[in-house]
Amino acid sequence: QVQLVESGGGWVQPGGSLTLTCAASGSASGTYAMGWFRQAPGKEREFVASMAWNTVNTVYSNSAKGRFTISRDKAKNSVSLQMNNLKPWDTAFYYCAAEMTTPWDVSRSADRYDYWGQGTQVTVSS
Repeated sequence: QVQLVESGGGWVQPGGSLTLTCAASGSASGTYAMGWFRQAPGKEREFVASMAWNTVNTVYSNSAKGRFTISRDKAKNSVSLQMNNLKPWDTAFYYCAAEMTTPWDVSRSADRYDYWGQGTQVTVSS
């Protein structure tokens, strides 16, 4: 079992920055990719970014590419999402997720992820 706890959400003005962090704990046999998803009110959950266990392979959504950066600290068992130049449409609940998979694998599909955090709210408005 892997427990995930997100932190770092909040309110920011358009153009501002926020960093989300997800701390993983518990025992899991094997390696896992970690990623971020988000869900805005009335919309389906959507993929944001993910990083493989090897910390080399990463994928981003088109909306995140160029503005968001995912990073992973295996020593601290955590993953972060640095979000720059935030837009009002980035407003959503952001979830951290972990997928038990090979060290190089990374996925955009929420169905593949095995563990989820409770989420943290990000609000971008003036």
